[in-house]
Amino acid sequence: MASFIIEGGHKLSGEIYPQGAKNEVLQIICATLLTSEEVVVDNVPDILDVNNLIQLMRDMGVTVSKRGAAMYSFKAESIDMTYPESDEFLKKCASLRGSVMLAGPMVVRFGRAIISKPGGDKIGRRRLDTHFTGIRNLGAEFNYNREREAFEITARELKGTYILLDEASVTGTANIVMAAVLAKGVTTIYNAACEPYLQQLCKMLNRMGARIDGIASNLLTIEGVESLGGTTHTILPDMIEVGSFIGMAAMMGGGLTIKNVSYGNLGVIPESFCRLGIKLEQRGDDIHVPAQNSYQIESFMDGSIMTIADAPWPGLTPDLLSVLLVVATQAKGSVLIHQKMFESRLFFVDKLIDMGAQIILCDPHRAVVIGHDHGFTLRGGNLTSPDIRAGIALLIAALSADGISRIHNIEQIDRGYQNIEGRLNAIGAKITRI
Repeated sequence: MASFIIEGGHKLSGEIYPQGAKNEVLQIICATLLTSEEVVVDNVPDILDVNNLIQLMRDMGVTVSKRGAAMYSFKAESIDMTYPESDEFLKKCASLRGSVMLAGPMVVRFGRAIISKPGGDKIGRRRLDTHFTGIRNLGAEFNYNREREAFEITARELKGTYILLDEASVTGTANIVMAAVLAKGVTTIYNAACEPYLQQLCKMLNRMGARIDGIASNLLTIEGVESLGGTTHTILPDMIEVGSFIGMAAMMGGGLTIKNVSYGNLGVIPESFCRLGIKLEQRGDDIHVPAQNSYQIESFMDGSIMTIADAPWPGLTPDLLSVLLVVATQAKGSVLIHQKMFESRLFFVDKLIDMGAQIILCDPHRAVVIGHDHGFTLRGGNLTSPDIRAGIALLIAALSADGISRIHNIEQIDRGYQNIEGRLNAIGAKITRI
């Protein structure tokens, strides 16, 4: 198990580039199973979850070639359908949440899929009902094998239908879309997720020959086709990493520019940081965060305390609430952070409290942060990363803290952030991996 040793208090300045989007590339790699032709994907981040999925594809028989530092080609021409039945496959799926998105492509193209209950972050219940109900409505049959703790899915033929999702699940929508593009007839998905990464998936599938209408809305209409061809695709910058860098720049920045952020795909993320009083400057497709000695949390028009809550796109992504929370600890004023979607994602705040932050955890979903306004700095601490997003929030806290901090279980951070210590050290941080 690796750890970070962080010497806090160093200013960050200069330029930094966000990596390719983790949440997009996991969908895109799974979608390459829908065709026997070559699909080339660029701007692929070198992170643990993505590398594990790429290896899983190789193990299944997909021909994977590395074309460049961040470019891969995938050709799913000859799939070994015995491997997805193996205990080794199920074990790997159990440690990789993105593996659930293999279900739609495999069942529509090969007539069968077996998926173990996927792992990932320990942030509370993350239901798979939306995925499975949608695919079942297309005509698949499901069986849960209790002995192997795996879902067995079979289908002779999938047929288009009307589907009303019980929640606007991003991965659930992606799974159903991938199954529907090769199903017979027309599929309508209402209450579909419409975030940029899902839009990217739909645009790529259309270039491959799919017929998807309503992209960027919550009503998708998909006319099934006989087969799909190859294409090339470039992954968007990771909006969560962009937000993480904004938070770092606000707390200990000496003037930081985040390059090539795809600003039009950030939605309300910049505005959410502005609500904490952070100044941002859009410079073309870059974001510049100037040095600030103080930033003051806004109030609502009636003077009531600011509330920042997550919501389905175009609302605020839940993945950034941990970052916004830690940034608020050094703001002037108070804010209520309301994490609606996961009931365990705020439990890391006890570590921030031990570092000197003033936070009241109201319940598993709500925390009130009383900002220090740099009246005193956080103290270095001995920390453990419970999940990707809490891990990066703790790293931000440690970078701003007085003294030395250790963060253990940084494999969680590695799942979502590429060479994070190297990139931050290049702009002034003091982080050592041991």
